[in-house]
Amino acid sequence: MEEKIGVVLVNYNGKQYNDKCIASILSSTVKEQIHIIVVDNASTDGSLELLRRNWAESREQVMIISLKENYGFSRANNEGIRVLQRQGIRNFLLLNNDTEIDSHAIEKMFRDQKRTGAIVVPKIFYADKPDIIWCAGGGFSKIIKKQIPYGYNKQDNEKFRKSGYCDFANGCCLFLTEEILNRLGFLDESFFLYSEDTEYSLRAKERGVPIWYCADALVYHKVNGSSKGNERPENAYYITRNWLMCSRMHMGKRFIIFCIYFFCNRLAWAVIWAAQGKWRNLRAIWQGVYDYCRWSKDIVS
Repeated sequence: MEEKIGVVLVNYNGKQYNDKCIASILSSTVKEQIHIIVVDNASTDGSLELLRRNWAESREQVMIISLKENYGFSRANNEGIRVLQRQGIRNFLLLNNDTEIDSHAIEKMFRDQKRTGAIVVPKIFYADKPDIIWCAGGGFSKIIKKQIPYGYNKQDNEKFRKSGYCDFANGCCLFLTEEILNRLGFLDESFFLYSEDTEYSLRAKERGVPIWYCADALVYHKVNGSSKGNERPENAYYITRNWLMCSRMHMGKRFIIFCIYFFCNRLAWAVIWAAQGKWRNLRAIWQGVYDYCRWSKDIVS
């Protein structure tokens, strides 16, 4: 009997994305093995109702669950994984709903996972520029452990057509198994949005779980489709707070060096946003720092 593969999609006001994403998944070469679970994070744009209407006849392969409030990206993914586990599924693909995937992508990620035992990530292109890479695996800078997406904004070439081990698994699309979950645990729900994939990748490195870049698995991402861009006040807040949290968790004594870089980075953005009159973004930075300090105090105590 072929192993089942559970695909978790998190929806928050993604009305314009869900149908194309689900259709691309169900066009996979291993579609008979696939079970999709869409976890709705209390959407307000009618997307939940549309999902139920459009996929009601596909209940054997598409399950839709709704959460009472927006609990964030990590918890929604974790909820989806737990439901799939109760159905006896042991292989999981976490996929952004603002993507469309090549028909061979899941099969090739599944194949490489079985061969390597690793978390597997694909080659991700911009959906509107399908020859330009958004992320082809990734790593971290040596000193401050800042994530570095390989191939970012570069045209695909031979360098990125070779699969291999890397250090960063982008949360847009990653394949993992129950065995990996047993070693690493679930995504950290305290992050809500942003940096959860960075934290998970660093956790994997520390616990000896490899990450594998599968160059043959192709995904097309409508970048910032779900988060609406990185300069919204809400996003500026989570980037600020979570960057501090993640670095505090994994950098040890180098955290002081990181703080120097972090201060310069946020100060530069503060100057830019002040010049643009984006005062809400400035308040978001300060609130993010303040809430990190509260979180840090709780951790220490």
